[in-house]
Amino acid sequence: MSDVDTLKAEVKKLNARATQAKMDLHDLSEELPVNWERIPEVAKVAYDAHVALMAARRQLAEGQP
Repeated sequence: MSDVDTLKAEVKKLNARATQAKMDLHDLSEELPVNWERIPEVAKVAYDAHVALMAARRQLAEGQP
């Protein structure tokens, strides 16, 4: 498997993780005020997942594994 293929697979995995984190944040917001204490934790997971995804996409666009 080439470096580009490996990076594409990583982007796919990170995209799934970011999408799940987004949905978790959305679900939490719909349940408010129940579990309001979890907002920072769930938001941090979503933020970190999207940071990783954007970095991997940028690497892929630049052609750098």
